[in-house]
Amino acid sequence: MPEQRAPRPDTTRDTATQAKTATQTKTAPQTAVPSHTGTAVPVLRRISLLVTFILGSLTAIPPLAMDMYLPSLPEVTGALHAPAATVQLTLTACLAGMAFGQLVVGPMSDRWGRRRPLLAGLAVFIVATVLCALAPTVETLITFRLAQGLAGAAAIVIARAVVRDLYDGVAMARFFSTLMLISGVAPIVAPLIGGQILRVTEWRGVFVLLAVIGVVLAGVVWAKLPETLPAAERHGGGVGAALRSMRGLFADRAFAGYTLAGGFAFASLFAYVSASPFVIQEIYGASPQTFSLLFGINSVGLVLVGQINGKVLVGRVGLDRVLAVGLAVVAVAATALLLMSVGVFGEVGLVPVAAALFVLMSAMGITLPNTQALALMRTRHAAGSASALLGTTSFLIGAIASPLVGVAGEDTAVPMAVVQLAAALVAAACFVGMCRPWNRRASVEVAES
Repeated sequence: MPEQRAPRPDTTRDTATQAKTATQTKTAPQTAVPSHTGTAVPVLRRISLLVTFILGSLTAIPPLAMDMYLPSLPEVTGALHAPAATVQLTLTACLAGMAFGQLVVGPMSDRWGRRRPLLAGLAVFIVATVLCALAPTVETLITFRLAQGLAGAAAIVIARAVVRDLYDGVAMARFFSTLMLISGVAPIVAPLIGGQILRVTEWRGVFVLLAVIGVVLAGVVWAKLPETLPAAERHGGGVGAALRSMRGLFADRAFAGYTLAGGFAFASLFAYVSASPFVIQEIYGASPQTFSLLFGINSVGLVLVGQINGKVLVGRVGLDRVLAVGLAVVAVAATALLLMSVGVFGEVGLVPVAAALFVLMSAMGITLPNTQALALMRTRHAAGSASALLGTTSFLIGAIASPLVGVAGEDTAVPMAVVQLAAALVAAACFVGMCRPWNRRASVEVAES
């Protein structure tokens, strides 16, 4: 079970007082969280395993919507009589929708609370997914996939905002690592589920299953996830107020630094997702089954290191220090991949390349959750907007980095390694230059025994 929520830090207090506050959470009394009926219900600050599972499932919506659909792309191409390049736009549309949808849903959740925008988003997601299953042409499928991504963004952004409502400091970082255990399973099993669906039905069955998952998740959210943002802490105003809030967040240099560091680290991961099928199978001659096995092993490495981060490192080592190690490991692994790609070590086989990719992916388990936690620690009254900026920044930077891995054609892995190394170095530069971790010992980073 995750640790109890610590009181939100007051940025005007000195770090020693904050550190003391962080250690007092173990004996925190009960608090009140408004229920969906509008009345305050007493709940323990240590939230239930079911709520943990709900939030993890919400963060798994993007990989389910993207990866479960991947095995059906060739069938969609034939069924809708469309070129492969056009069918690929169904992926781009969903990704773009998830990126920009967060900018809308995040501020909405700061104004109206978490439950209503989340339930509305899930409802639209279900409808859009059903329409995807019924799409008669590739153009309508692209349109419905865009709508699906826009609505699915509610799950991502509000899940992070709920975590910010419930936790602070060390406890928040640990909870993000716990979420990674649940959501990290989705990229492993989603393509396998999609492939099995195609054994018994056509590609439309993938969207039918996604719609069923959406219905089940919406029902569980309605019944079991209480409102976590009290009415007194909500923000009024429209689009202008939301934009001013986001501008204010980016005016915080440390918040911007953590957000950009996380976004460029995510770009290294996205470069791997985009290029690894080609690199592993075409350049190094591995079978699709071998690629699937390696992809699964790397995902397991990310999840396991995320759990080490939450259960062992967080609370014993400063979050900034752990993040610095994670970024350094990503840069070292990307450097090794680049040196192998250009032939510095001569001809290398699949094993060294797979090992370097495993190290790079595993390091994401201490890089991504800690950038999110450190950024959200800077926000007190705009967790929804902050979560939206975190998600949109990561998706957009990842989407820009993704096509760069193929600029040199299909005969070299150099572009993948270059993109990964460049992204890691930019992430490190943002962290060092903007966050300046040596100037502060954050109370929420070091838990006293």
